[in-house]
Amino acid sequence: MTVTQTSQISPTTTAAAAAPVDSAAELLNAMAAMPVGHPSRPALRDKAIEAWLPLARHLANRYSGRGEPTDDLIQTATVGLIKAVDKFDPERGVDFAGYAIPTIIGEIKRHFRDRTWSVRVPRRLQELRLAITEANSTLTHSLGRSPTVADISVHLGITEEEVLEGLEGARAYNATSLSTPISSDGTTELGETLGGLDHEYELAETRVALGPALATLDEREQKILTLRFYGNLTQSQIADQIGISQMHVSRLLTKALTKLRGELAGDQI
Repeated sequence: MTVTQTSQISPTTTAAAAAPVDSAAELLNAMAAMPVGHPSRPALRDKAIEAWLPLARHLANRYSGRGEPTDDLIQTATVGLIKAVDKFDPERGVDFAGYAIPTIIGEIKRHFRDRTWSVRVPRRLQELRLAITEANSTLTHSLGRSPTVADISVHLGITEEEVLEGLEGARAYNATSLSTPISSDGTTELGETLGGLDHEYELAETRVALGPALATLDEREQKILTLRFYGNLTQSQIADQIGISQMHVSRLLTKALTKLRGELAGDQI
């Protein structure tokens, strides 16, 4: 078999370096001529995919070195090739390479769009980010300056709020390590400037309500609660200090806690 260059490959793609053999096009034509349920069609489909695999690998290699493993890109390009083989219609007058190349590249770009964002954002915002980036480039050339939010809004036919939303979503494309130095001497890291979860905030409201609730207890009940929960004394130690039995301390403690719960529950209603 003689290796030839595909005649109508896009000029922006040097697919000649991976151009398949002539029989690849013949396999597609033969497959298209067969009914969908023909027993020989699956075998022709597999041979056609295999014959055009060099093109898929070539396109995948063009996007290597951008943060994604080459093997993953080749697999993604192969998926695009399979879709192109299954949907190609020779009767439309377009050669397979001209149809397959944008299909494969589109699949690779979707892979980057879906997999390389540091923080997952809605697909709508991902697409909006791309549109804003293209609009920014176009308007910079046409206006001779950096476009404003209003310029981009008019160009894309969307509201300024949507432009701002897209710009905000674009920040999720790349993440910054918490170990990134932020001081001139490199001793302070970004993570050190971030606040942590303070569980005391959850208790603040309860503390505010606890004072009035304690005021509803009599002096002895207040003393028992103070000795038990602030002095960390046992019921036996409290009984010895107050001069009553441990059982009596237990009943008073239960009674006082029931009052407090009722007061606090009433404040929350």
